[in-house]
Amino acid sequence: MVTELLKKYIYLVQMFIRAGERGLTLAEISDKWEDHFGTDYSRRTFNNHREAVEEVFGIRILCRRSDNTYYIKGTASDVMDENAENAWLINTFTVNNMLALSKERLSGRVSVEDIPSGRVHLTSIMEAMTAGFKICIDYQKYTSSSAERLTVHPYALKENEKRWYVVGWCRERGGMRVYALDRVVALEILEEKFEMPADFDVDDLFATSFGIYLPEDKACTVRFRASSREAKYLRDLPLHHSQKEGASEEGWVNFEIFVCPNDALVMEFCRRGGRVEVLAPASLREAVARELRQAALLYDGGFDL
Repeated sequence: MVTELLKKYIYLVQMFIRAGERGLTLAEISDKWEDHFGTDYSRRTFNNHREAVEEVFGIRILCRRSDNTYYIKGTASDVMDENAENAWLINTFTVNNMLALSKERLSGRVSVEDIPSGRVHLTSIMEAMTAGFKICIDYQKYTSSSAERLTVHPYALKENEKRWYVVGWCRERGGMRVYALDRVVALEILEEKFEMPADFDVDDLFATSFGIYLPEDKACTVRFRASSREAKYLRDLPLHHSQKEGASEEGWVNFEIFVCPNDALVMEFCRRGGRVEVLAPASLREAVARELRQAALLYDGGFDL
């Protein structure tokens, strides 16, 4: 039910983005809706959807009284740039819908990465977040043989490395925690309300973190250098939003980021092998070197062919 409503809200937003500031009359909106969904679209339903779109995505569908047309202020790119998270959500659902509709016509021609953790619990958590309800999850860690029941205030959702995570305050732990949806065995939306912190922003929470780790230590400047070729990839897809580029020297380009070093950052540098060298801090450089030495030991014996 929630997924179907989201699809309708997103279709409505996309309809107005395509129309631009010229806008659409209620008759044009109804015709397009009927062509797409095969059902009538009353003024009352449209107004209910307008309110929902503003509440969920923060996008206002305005009415121009001079000619009784409805429109979204600004160009399509302006709408998308106002809120990156909402734009990503709209684009994700839109692409998924297009792929579903074109499955037969474009079979074998479009390939997307699968995110299994988004299938079961994502829309339920979004529903709880929107309504302000607590959730109860049965959560099983990789290191545990059984699941534990936890009560969570779902403040936010965050996607990282093909996994979805719910970020929130856990009653049993007495603090902020991050839980991977693919390790949630069962989920229940409770009828208990929670109070959302007025100043909470998930991007601010993870501003100095790398990956999905909550920052535990003080952030520091991490300096590293990349080969000229690797630097091109880093420019197109920065390692962290704080990334800055420095001077180039003898086939290498210097970079720096401002983060709390953690295991995820160590593994990221290891993944890039000899194309990237950590320069500072010394503790992070040694952690990366230690992981690479341990990996090299696995291959020292060679292969028996």
